[in-house]
Amino acid sequence: MSFEIQELPDVIRVIVLISFGTGSVLDKTFLKRRIDRYCAGYVCVEMDDINKALKEMNSEGLVINDDERIRLTEKGLNLGQEWRNLLLKREPILEVVAGLTDGSITGLVVILSAFLAGLATNMATFAAILSLSAVAITNFSSFLMGGKTEDIADLLTLKTLMDHSLSDIPDKIERDRSLKLVKQLFILLRKEINMSNLYAALICSTTTFLAGIIPVIAYLALPQPFDIILSLSIVCIIVGIFLVRYRSKRSKVHWRTTLMETVAIIVIAVIASLIIGGI
Repeated sequence: MSFEIQELPDVIRVIVLISFGTGSVLDKTFLKRRIDRYCAGYVCVEMDDINKALKEMNSEGLVINDDERIRLTEKGLNLGQEWRNLLLKREPILEVVAGLTDGSITGLVVILSAFLAGLATNMATFAAILSLSAVAITNFSSFLMGGKTEDIADLLTLKTLMDHSLSDIPDKIERDRSLKLVKQLFILLRKEINMSNLYAALICSTTTFLAGIIPVIAYLALPQPFDIILSLSIVCIIVGIFLVRYRSKRSKVHWRTTLMETVAIIVIAVIASLIIGGI
């Protein structure tokens, strides 16, 4: 299946791919209702159109069509996941990376500040909760508003590209049906993307708070010198294992490169924070 959407069956195939979950089996009647939901009464997609798209997908090894029941092959599941990531922004890469980075930096600054200044437990607790809550709330609002604006802009760009490809269909009736179906598809996707942005904001803010509060709790709960040793070890584990491993795996960059970049960023940020705090 080519990336470019060139005709009506291509649009139907995208809807089929994003309609399936892992291991799910759908019947053609349910699939027809799902596509009618996308149509929203503005365009009519016949069962013959669906059968044509399914036949092409079956020949490409994307679906297994058993009478009235349909399920995706492993190839189809992978392609469907890619389409959901592209259209719905369901892959939590940036939010997890940002949450782990900001939480680790904030937690580390609080721990070092409390250690160097000799703050009492109640003062260190207050500073930790205040700092981490502020960073978590900031990340929540940034991902909610900034992500919504950016994702909708990306979605409109993708829709424009699809519309341009579909406008070359010589049959006027099929061209109009294709364009209307794409329009309704993106109207519904916009609603789902708004929900995805809310999830992304919650993931980022929660990750930020947890990544910072866990080492701080270890620092406050343990006696010296185990408090500073264990809390810094937890930060190293969060940065070295969770953050670096997740980022390198998702970005397809070697973990050594990711580790050096991450350590450099965190060291610079922590030193700058301590200098500003000392001033």
